[in-house]
Amino acid sequence: MADVTDNLIDLCGRLRDAVLPALGTHAARAHTGVAVGGDITFGIDEQAEALLAQHMRERLPGWAFYSEDGGLHGAREPEYVLIVDPIDGTRPAAAGFESACVSIAAVPASEAPTMGDVVAGVVQEIKSGALFVAERGAGFSMRRADGPAIPFRPTPREDVESMFWSLGFRGRPAVILARVLEELIDASSVGGSVFDIGSAAYGVTRILTGQLDAYVDIGPAIIAAHPWAEAEFRRVGRGAVLCNSPYDVAATYLLCREAGVPFTDADGSTLDDRPVLGSDVSFQMATVAAGNEGLQAALIASVQRGIAGLRRTRSQSGGRR
Repeated sequence: MADVTDNLIDLCGRLRDAVLPALGTHAARAHTGVAVGGDITFGIDEQAEALLAQHMRERLPGWAFYSEDGGLHGAREPEYVLIVDPIDGTRPAAAGFESACVSIAAVPASEAPTMGDVVAGVVQEIKSGALFVAERGAGFSMRRADGPAIPFRPTPREDVESMFWSLGFRGRPAVILARVLEELIDASSVGGSVFDIGSAAYGVTRILTGQLDAYVDIGPAIIAAHPWAEAEFRRVGRGAVLCNSPYDVAATYLLCREAGVPFTDADGSTLDDRPVLGSDVSFQMATVAAGNEGLQAALIASVQRGIAGLRRTRSQSGGRR
């Protein structure tokens, strides 16, 4: 397994090196197309995807990979399949912010691999170089670019009033999301804080470092409970539903499992059986992670109350009551 992990670390480093000079440049923000999942492809994404394809051809020709912008490529009968987000946090990267990461997970090839099949996961911050590594059953590590370990400091707090947390906001309809998360937003807005960091990988790894207490992204759970909401998600997403796909969270899911930090669906159920090779609405998943089980339970209870209480407004029903 060490060889698999070493390959992930090497690829993360090469992708980081390719992207780092473009952080914060105007060219990075140019729109160049549409990804397989429906999101906008930026100039900085195009650079990373080109390097990814070249690396896989030259160094890992017997493996396959699924990426955010390119879909599934590589060997027809691979030994492993990589689930890659070359830039998790494209918009922060284009703006030159710290909250952008390379995120890569590995699964043994099978007909329909799932989140529970992930055997290795690596996340690397693009700006700082900090590295987060997990192997299934072998634990995890966190270290800075120059070598020292990053302390593991998940929050002991269980109250939402003092919670520092991040949510998924890009591509989600603002009014619907605010209604569902109103209780959490209002409760934490003075004694704690809510952030739109723009990267699932960065947000979840902050739980491990203790900088954040929780991460909440529950779009698919809203749509499952209220199918009418899908039209609003597609309106904001320019025809696509843009919520967390497997490449956003596969690596951090393993990191949290190895760290003993809860990471579940919006109702508290496991994500182990969710397929990883896809990005459209059928593959997207709601995600809730927290620094401890008590806070996780409080988050899930609040999210479920918010989802249950969501009502369609007149404007969302096309003028019908």
